Amino acid sequence: MRALITNDDGIDSPGLAALARAAAAAGLEVVIAAPAHEHSGASASIIATQGTAVTAAGGKGTVRSERRTIAGHEGEAYAVHAAPALIVLLALHGSFGPVPDVVLSGINRGANVGTAILHSGTVGAALTAGQGGVRALAVSLDVGLREGGAEHWETAAALAARALPGLLDAPVGAVHNLNVPDAADPEAVELTTAPLAPFGIVQTTMTEIDGDEVRLSIRQHAAASAPGTDMERLAAGVATVTAVRALAASGAETTPR
Repeated sequence: MRALITNDDGIDSPGLAALARAAAAAGLEVVIAAPAHEHSGASASIIATQGTAVTAAGGKGTVRSERRTIAGHEGEAYAVHAAPALIVLLALHGSFGPVPDVVLSGINRGANVGTAILHSGTVGAALTAGQGGVRALAVSLDVGLREGGAEHWETAAALAARALPGLLDAPVGAVHNLNVPDAADPEAVELTTAPLAPFGIVQTTMTEIDGDEVRLSIRQHAAASAPGTDMERLAAGVATVTAVRALAASGAETTPR
């Protein structure tokens, strides 16, 4: 079974390498294709780094990629000048070898919980895979606002390996979102299912309009405000996995206005 490993933090992220090693250890044939530069917050954008919208009507886009060597990874690796969702689309069209059977996106530096996952490039890549009929897992490590350098990537990778059988048993096109606490011992971390919180950890709000400028601020939500959800469980030190519904019509009738 072939796995595409991608992310939104970029090809040099240690979380990407840790996830690739875990996938290989689980017996998957691994190919890495990740953004050449960070694309956090890109959602499911399909924009090349040069700003080319490949969906522009009648337009033609060019996406550049280069072979890279990733420590601990013996297979192919590509640094792609594109957002992660576009990378997944390219993979589904055979750009990096045979079409993957599964897409693993991450490990993101920072949690992706609640309905705010809509904005995540990590989750956007997984949702794009799901829309293409490929099972996908988005993986994030809850490091909070701490500066980089001491993250427990291997813990998140171990929990991803633990969550992988559930994904492979799910229907074709299933998308799962995994969040892992930043703990030293993966064996001590419980893994449970949890629904999405109705909001994310942080929320961007407008605070002031000053001429042509709009000033923004960020406020944090308390995990206790969403009991039983992925956000509350993660804050309690529990890894959570959530099945995310792919885009589809609800079936409800609407009245044009």
